[in-house]
Amino acid sequence: MANRLEKEQSPYLQQHKNNPVDWYPWGEEAFKKAKEENKPIFLSIGYSSCHWCHVMEKEVFENEEAAKYLNEHFVSIKVDREERPDIDKYYQEVHQLLNQRPGGWPLSIFMTPDKEPIFAATYIPLEPKYGMPGFIQLLKNIVTALQKDPQEIKKQGRELLSYLKPQNPTKAVKFDEKIADIFVEATKKFFDPQHGGFGHKPKFPHTSTINTLLDIYRLNENKDALHMAEVSLQNMAKGGLRDLVDGGFCRYSVDEKWLVPHFEKMAYDNALLMESYLKAYTTTKNELYKDIAFEIADFISEYMSQKGLFYSASDADSEGEEGKYFVYDYDEVVKKLEIDGFSPEEIQTVLQKLGITKAGNFEGKNIVRVDDLQLCETSKKALKSLKDLRKSRCYPFIDKKIITSWNAMMIKSLYMAARIESRYFEIAEESLQQLLQKMYIDEHLYHAALINKKPTIKAFLEDYAYLATALLEAYKTTLNEEYLARANLLVNDALTEFFDNGRWYFSKGEIWTEAEHTDTSYPSSAAVMVEAMLTLGSLLDEKYIKFSFDTIEFYSEKIYKYATWSAKFIEDVLRFIYQDKIIKADAQNLAACNEIDFAKYPFTLLKSEEIEGYMLCNRSACFLHTNDCQEIIKALNA
Repeated sequence: MANRLEKEQSPYLQQHKNNPVDWYPWGEEAFKKAKEENKPIFLSIGYSSCHWCHVMEKEVFENEEAAKYLNEHFVSIKVDREERPDIDKYYQEVHQLLNQRPGGWPLSIFMTPDKEPIFAATYIPLEPKYGMPGFIQLLKNIVTALQKDPQEIKKQGRELLSYLKPQNPTKAVKFDEKIADIFVEATKKFFDPQHGGFGHKPKFPHTSTINTLLDIYRLNENKDALHMAEVSLQNMAKGGLRDLVDGGFCRYSVDEKWLVPHFEKMAYDNALLMESYLKAYTTTKNELYKDIAFEIADFISEYMSQKGLFYSASDADSEGEEGKYFVYDYDEVVKKLEIDGFSPEEIQTVLQKLGITKAGNFEGKNIVRVDDLQLCETSKKALKSLKDLRKSRCYPFIDKKIITSWNAMMIKSLYMAARIESRYFEIAEESLQQLLQKMYIDEHLYHAALINKKPTIKAFLEDYAYLATALLEAYKTTLNEEYLARANLLVNDALTEFFDNGRWYFSKGEIWTEAEHTDTSYPSSAAVMVEAMLTLGSLLDEKYIKFSFDTIEFYSEKIYKYATWSAKFIEDVLRFIYQDKIIKADAQNLAACNEIDFAKYPFTLLKSEEIEGYMLCNRSACFLHTNDCQEIIKALNA
């Protein structure tokens, strides 16, 4: 018999509807029951493509004994973190405070009936292992502790919650051009010189760090900055994290070499990586980066889109096994290549080039990986054969949830691609119109909904920020004033809803959470909002420069202290210091000047005005007027 999750839209919650656990969705019914029956709350947060969420469901939530004890002694609540990032963000901070380390998914929170935290963990096994207690024993310990001294536990929980209240910064830091070198030197400490990337395994793409390094290289030719960005981009592209067969990138790698990923593919990772590879192409003119960016766009269009909108994620698992769809048995590859007419010599070459061996590189199977990113024609042909092999396999589950911020990230990257390759223009235009039609209703922006359902969850700061930057990228590509006006309206709404004297709130509804200064799964929503405001400040109204300054000043101490992990804010600081350069001309002349993205200066905007020739300006004055676009490019390169 299905539980209450049966009535929920979320694919993740639907995955748990037949658990023997008596799950409640987040809401008043669950909290009322907890209070009336004086039962502690078990809150479990995850998402549909999360491998360890599946593991915990299979081990724990489908276990009759564990379910029985939970149902008797707890009120159990399930939350989809993609649907409610505000709840997830709040309780990730609870985990951080209780454990003095970051959390993750699944997130497991135990609370009193009044929501005072008792215990926080991520994955919890049914039986004791990995140095963790078994789930059922943990439940019994919590029940015993509450029976023994409930007032002390409630007191400790209230004290912890007091630390979650927003704190004012102790001082402001003044930034100047030296912040670029400070950022590079700080980032070097975390850089892996052999395999690229930043930090230790598990390794994540950190696209905002790469983008800021590319900007710094364009500003001052810092070769260390370019080196770290390129080594990271090239190593991530060799295979494993990047799916060389279908295209697209997985969420993260469990090893240093980017070889073994958790195989889920997220819309936001692919959108952000597409942007980074496009920036690398316009910085270096290396065609490899452009090809990888276009490969991402084609993958998303083929596998993860419908009606111009982009699904949130595809699963790591298929048929109950992690990575089963993606990996290959040595013998099946050899047999397929023989059938497809490869000679014995070609087969041996392909096996060597694609890293396929009898021993395998992942649990006896093979993840396709190359050392040389410039593939020969034989290897390209072999990858098509490997794609054919996958056609008989069960494709991983796709979460068909549409998330405004994640779609906006992809749309922004598509407009960037459209300025290089025209075939992406219609895709970008259709996607933007479809997203606005679905998620911007009666002048209200919404966060998420299934592809065929109406949205009900109001937007968070990230939705306003990323959609505003997508609209501004659309304006840069089309010079359609409607996009500029819509971005301006969204930023004004966000300022009204989420801004408070320099501080940005991520959510201000049922749960109040402050926007982060660091880039976590994706760049800080506050920093992305500053990106949008800096553009509007240069193109429309200087008041947005003041709002940008107030934000940077408010977070400045944390930005400086955690520079490597605040890369998006560092990019904003550099833009603020160096100022945008605005090219003004009529729409026809701006369209003809198609080398602007390749100009050395990274912070360049376009403004359509009915003037003769071209003018190059900063925020306060224009300093070059010419009839030759190449003169503008030369000035930007200087």
